[in-house]
Amino acid sequence: MKPEQTDSQPGRQHWAALLVALALLAGSGLGYRALADRLAGLSGTVLLPKGTLGGLAMNLGEWAGEDAPLDERVVQATDTDDHLSRVYRRRHGTESVTLFVAYGIHFRDLMPHRPEVCYPGAGWTLEDSRRVDLRAGDGTALPVQVHDFSRGGMDSERIVVLNYYDVDGRYCPDVSLLRSKSWRPTTDIRYMAQVQITCAARQLNATGEEVARDFAVGCAPAIRALLSKAVEEVSTRE
Repeated sequence: MKPEQTDSQPGRQHWAALLVALALLAGSGLGYRALADRLAGLSGTVLLPKGTLGGLAMNLGEWAGEDAPLDERVVQATDTDDHLSRVYRRRHGTESVTLFVAYGIHFRDLMPHRPEVCYPGAGWTLEDSRRVDLRAGDGTALPVQVHDFSRGGMDSERIVVLNYYDVDGRYCPDVSLLRSKSWRPTTDIRYMAQVQITCAARQLNATGEEVARDFAVGCAPAIRALLSKAVEEVSTRE
């Protein structure tokens, strides 16, 4: 069977969903230890009830979602206070993506799990990494990092990983926003979430990056609205 045919099969996409979660665990992020220690002291972070991210709509525009539960041992290793692992498929199409959202009040736990660190640790080769400036569905600027990975020989597997952070409603492609806040001792960060969108690089009707971008601009406002509302509700009750 040709690689193009294999990558388009739903079974491969389910396998990729699990791979994304497992790959997140491989990176140690030692280079961020000093910054992480400073971030650990920031106050004002809001602990959301577990399952909050599960409130994200299953139907996002032309995309239909299906939960892809992770093994409990994997969940514990991610160091998240809440997470979402879901596969979304485009209706009346063949494209599909894996969405993983990580939420935590301890930034030093979330920061090490960066694609450029974790995926090579899981056996993938980083082929390219670049910043891409998108425009979310609500018109907000959405800067992201797009990574291309491969694994194998002649018939290598290739995936695209789109990654960004939502910090108090502001989008950032990396931890630079957190770095800027860390040097201001009085700064409070109410919430931070990491969003990763992964898909096979070869899809029938579009490239993996095109598919990841299309899904990202549609889901970003929904994720931000969910987090902002949940944080506000918890803060009001306290």
